[in-house]
Amino acid sequence: MNAGAQRFSIRFDDWYRGLSSLLLLPPSRSYVEVDDQSVEARMGWAFRARFPRTAVISATEAHVRPLSRGVHGFAGRWLVNGSGRGIVTIELGPGQRGYVLGCAVRLRSLMVSVDDPTTLASTLATPPRS
Repeated sequence: MNAGAQRFSIRFDDWYRGLSSLLLLPPSRSYVEVDDQSVEARMGWAFRARFPRTAVISATEAHVRPLSRGVHGFAGRWLVNGSGRGIVTIELGPGQRGYVLGCAVRLRSLMVSVDDPTTLASTLATPPRS
């Protein structure tokens, strides 16, 4: 972890925690890390993205409860979650690059479940220190 970075653990439902660990996607390797220059999102080997904080247009708590768990996406919109609760939607502009199963994907919007959605949304809404 970078000095001065904040790390937000991806939220996992109890039942999915065990299943994801069997799939080698342990909660310990699933997080969103924010520092003054960049944002990194990771879910083990299945998903990773790193983009500049200046690319974040908005970050809001989403009041949706997706039924699915894992990494899902289409047309630049990706859901990375271990729970249906604590979802934060991060809108990006311009579009960025992420990697799913090692393959490059377009990333315009990232929905991610975290243990502390209010603080993550607030952190990303605050301009970084120069």
